[in-house]
Amino acid sequence: MNTLKKVVVAAGFVLCGQLGLMAKASADITLGLSDWPGWVAWYVAQHNGYLTKYGAHVRLVWFPSYMTSVEALSAGRIDANCQALIDSIAPITKKVPLKVILVTDNSAGNDALMVSNKIHGFAGLKGKSIAVEMNSIEEYLDVTALQAHHMSASDVHFVNMSTGNAAAALITGRVAAAGVWNPWIQRIEARKAGHALFTSAQAPGLIPDVVVARTSVLAAHRKDFVALAKAWFATVRFIKAHPRKAAAIMAPHVDLTAKVYAASLSGTKLFGARLNKIAMNPGRSHMSLYNSTVATSRFLQQVKMVDTSPNPRTFIDASVAGQAAR
Repeated sequence: MNTLKKVVVAAGFVLCGQLGLMAKASADITLGLSDWPGWVAWYVAQHNGYLTKYGAHVRLVWFPSYMTSVEALSAGRIDANCQALIDSIAPITKKVPLKVILVTDNSAGNDALMVSNKIHGFAGLKGKSIAVEMNSIEEYLDVTALQAHHMSASDVHFVNMSTGNAAAALITGRVAAAGVWNPWIQRIEARKAGHALFTSAQAPGLIPDVVVARTSVLAAHRKDFVALAKAWFATVRFIKAHPRKAAAIMAPHVDLTAKVYAASLSGTKLFGARLNKIAMNPGRSHMSLYNSTVATSRFLQQVKMVDTSPNPRTFIDASVAGQAAR
């Protein structure tokens, strides 16, 4: 779920510092976003005038590097950010003052465990190497897939690589499998170098993507965040009604064609008002962040990224999306 565009990390931090100064000089709240269909969708909101229509004084801030945006939010250089729940838990356990206020989407096929054409089942993975960025969403998906098929991480050899390098390693036959997201999935398939053995579509609710806000900014600009949620719900309605038009609006922002981007969009389950109500509150649904938090924290504890699981009630604020849905 990282970016297609690559920049050096140092440049990203310089950019973040500049953005932080700009944020202080502006009356708008800043919302970070990066290359994931559920977040690039904010450009549909901007293009269609939904932010203005609902009175959201929000400035979209593009980050070529996804993890730089996560770090920028934790450091207070932006006011809110679009990020995965899995990447929000660690700063929350470290007492960074953050609130989850909106669920943008769940990955529904855009993340996958891709394997060589020689492998046709999980038994064929035993003893083989899987290239993946360790401690990431992709490793989490891969471990979940193995466990669902009565295997464990010890049955394979995980090799730590960036997602682009992992895809290249599978394409060139240097590894038997790779944990990747789109467009790497499409690129592997286009080269006929492998196929998906397991995707996020088979693990609904495993990878929720959210909008996370600084607690102090949320308190000071609550009306803007409610308006932002209203604009998001309008965006989801538009994309569902006009997927091709939406893809045409979104694609130029990530240097892809509308046709290619439509495929990525189809692997993203966007959350409108109804699904947000389910996701932002306790319940039995796999979409509930209360359940996702427990499962995700368990994985993060296993890889020693966190020591404990945070109480969802302390960082999930369902009232923003709830008010926007009225």
